[in-house]
Amino acid sequence: MKLDQLNFHHLLYFWRVAKLGHLTRAAEELHTSQSAVSAQIRQLEERFGDDLFTRKGRKLILTDTGQLVLAYADNIFGLGEEMLGRLQGRTAGLTRLRVGSVGTLSRNYQENWIRPLLADPDVVLTLESGLLNDLVARLVQHQLDVVLSNETVPADPDRPMHCLFLGSQSISLVGPASRWASQSLRIPEDLDGVDIALPGPRHALRAQFDALCATAGVAPRLRAEVDDMAMLRLIARDSGWLTLLPEVVVQDELRAGVLVTVGHSAALQERFYAITTTHRHRIEALEKLLAGRPEYLSQG
Repeated sequence: MKLDQLNFHHLLYFWRVAKLGHLTRAAEELHTSQSAVSAQIRQLEERFGDDLFTRKGRKLILTDTGQLVLAYADNIFGLGEEMLGRLQGRTAGLTRLRVGSVGTLSRNYQENWIRPLLADPDVVLTLESGLLNDLVARLVQHQLDVVLSNETVPADPDRPMHCLFLGSQSISLVGPASRWASQSLRIPEDLDGVDIALPGPRHALRAQFDALCATAGVAPRLRAEVDDMAMLRLIARDSGWLTLLPEVVVQDELRAGVLVTVGHSAALQERFYAITTTHRHRIEALEKLLAGRPEYLSQG
């Protein structure tokens, strides 16, 4: 059977009967007769070539095929209800919030940002990571609701965006407490020849750090360059080298005393942004997060 041969009206009748577990109640909800509902489900079964229900006394029991079809019908009609709710501005029921995050952004920062939603039973989160250009393309296609980034997007009149500045933090030099406790280094003056792990070349911080070192005539001994902040966190914890990163990346290790801060640099700043499209359907949960950071930077 091809998709254009699937009667979604029949599938809707099956879905309501399966959810309610009763032909009569489904017929009342659908404003039709019980016989009409039965007839349409029989036609659907003929299309599928398999029974969707069996009877046990007065009860309707889903077959294995019925269970499978119900799982897909839940997704199909659940998304349909969600779509109508968003288009009509309703907030009742479950809300799906789709968040993209650039791969170089700290997962701790991302979790901290979405933390208010984790306790909300009416929000279903979808979290994705990737390259900024790919995430923005999905945002424009309304496949994502917001993108978290540590850089802005270039102005493009054909693709207008809003970049909401969420805040910034200075960058720290951290090392294992067993070796670096009570020590302090200046960035970059004291780093000549020092073993160090750095964010990878794609990270916005890397160009800033390299420029500082070049200006000061300092050449640290590069031991690792890592785009993924989760991996950089593990290297900071386990390598024994010094690591340059935002403290939010290793907040748990610093709190536990596994790592210590060896130096700060006010000259190096990581900035955080929430990127949205200018023409987006409003999601109450997202608007509440954005409302606390009112400084919008319009792109295009």
